[in-house]
Amino acid sequence: MSDKKKKESVLAGFKAFLMRGNVVDLAVAVVIGAAFTNIVNSVVKGIIGPLVGAIGTRSLDAYSSCLKGPCGVNAETGEPIGVNILWGSVLNATLSFVITAAVVYFLMVLPMSKYLARQEARRKAKEGVQETLEVTELVVLKEIRDALVTQRTGGSSELDGQVRRPTH
Repeated sequence: MSDKKKKESVLAGFKAFLMRGNVVDLAVAVVIGAAFTNIVNSVVKGIIGPLVGAIGTRSLDAYSSCLKGPCGVNAETGEPIGVNILWGSVLNATLSFVITAAVVYFLMVLPMSKYLARQEARRKAKEGVQETLEVTELVVLKEIRDALVTQRTGGSSELDGQVRRPTH
């Protein structure tokens, strides 16, 4: 196989891979998710953080505990001194996650599941009506058959182990 044909087949395969619906959907989801993350981070930083910080400092990132002191920043080098646990940053990230999960659930997952449940109920209702029509048609066809048999034989006849009477 020549290099040109090999490159064409690789490019054709790559194009087919990219054109699959799930790859495009995934790419769109990642882009929307990144944009949505910025919104949620802004809400946490601009609204939730200050509300929580009203108890203490304005920024959640300022909350920390000194594990091994003295803690602080060296004025000359700018290096941290001691072992400082930045639990405010963890709290901030946790709040961002919880808010993101809540928004995704309440604004996307819950409405979509309700919509799909309604669609399924409509589909089942249509199937139920269709099954009822099929049963009714079957009954009518059996009555027609019985009437025809009765006309031929001149009286009642036994079909399927049952006595049939003509319906007029």
